Amino acid sequence: MNNFAFCNPVKVVFGKGTIALLPELIPENKKVLLVYGGGSIKKNGIYSQVVEALSQYTVFEFGGIEANPHYETCLKAVEIVKKEKVDFLLAVGGGSVIDATKFIASAVLFDGEPWDILSKGINIKQAMPLGVVLTLAATGSEMNERAVITHAALNKKLNFASPLVFPKFAVMDPEVTYSLPVHQVANGVVDSFIHVVEQYLTYPVNAKVQDSFSESLMKIIVEEGYKVLEYPNDYDIRANLMWAATNALNGWIGQGVPQDWSSHRIGYGLTAQFGLDHAETLAVILPGVMTYMRKEKEEKIVRLGEVVFNITEGETSGRVDKTIESVERFFKDMGLKTRLNEYGISISDLNSLVEPIMQMGWKLGEHGNINAEVAKDILMLRL
Repeated sequence: MNNFAFCNPVKVVFGKGTIALLPELIPENKKVLLVYGGGSIKKNGIYSQVVEALSQYTVFEFGGIEANPHYETCLKAVEIVKKEKVDFLLAVGGGSVIDATKFIASAVLFDGEPWDILSKGINIKQAMPLGVVLTLAATGSEMNERAVITHAALNKKLNFASPLVFPKFAVMDPEVTYSLPVHQVANGVVDSFIHVVEQYLTYPVNAKVQDSFSESLMKIIVEEGYKVLEYPNDYDIRANLMWAATNALNGWIGQGVPQDWSSHRIGYGLTAQFGLDHAETLAVILPGVMTYMRKEKEEKIVRLGEVVFNITEGETSGRVDKTIESVERFFKDMGLKTRLNEYGISISDLNSLVEPIMQMGWKLGEHGNINAEVAKDILMLRL
């Protein structure tokens, strides 16, 4: 196991009716900016619960955060924060809303061009406090220090991380996810599964605790993922998926182990240029990464197949093949496409898709051996 230092300060308040506990979590006399997405929270009752809970606060609202939050939209929220002297941010939504809120919290107090936080990797020195009411189990952003933002005008999608944007708390009521469209639920299942994979599917370093947690999470996500499509209003299924998604990316399973976030980084171009949902990009790319890097990842692929998909017989090479096929079949069963041509993307688009990797000088993968050229080869496998 590799050396590590770990701290996660997010307070989790989990279960039915927990939105009503917001006054116990937000300090008194705060001016709160309520940040949300397209307005679905006003149709499913979540908005009314939040507003009722915040009745003793001065509340401002900012809606319209996109599924892949736009830099330009976030700056509009920054203007409101400054104008109204808001001093607490509350994200009510899924990963996109939370990511946007983290960026808003950073940009408000940043001395300079806020895009530099993402494009130049400039470390922020201060950020506003923020909290979360989670409405979608997927990204784990409710309990980590990371965010991804899209600059629509530049067709670029980039990420940043800072311990200063850990949420102060995350309110997680599985019941609020009942009203989600099926495709959003499926996206969340696939997203959380791949978050675990990218911290697990590298090479062994005898990190038994992390590996065991990761294997359990993947197994649970697959099992409950199938169930939730059949029983969408089962509280226990929703609860297990929500908690699994949070643990998939709250930092715990990634401590002391090599990681490979190449599927995420390669997928940025698919979102920025073609508007694919985050999970949709991952469902396309991960099987390609597994195929191209099968030798480097062989031992972990075999173990994944054994634990999650019950692939226990045959030669190693055959088990690797079956595991990759099972992962792709799982994505398809969740209703996601797994090939670029299914989205109308052809070989002529590949150069532009890997251009961000070249521009940013990224060396991806656990060995740092995936550059733009290799990424293009991986995408070729997914046509």
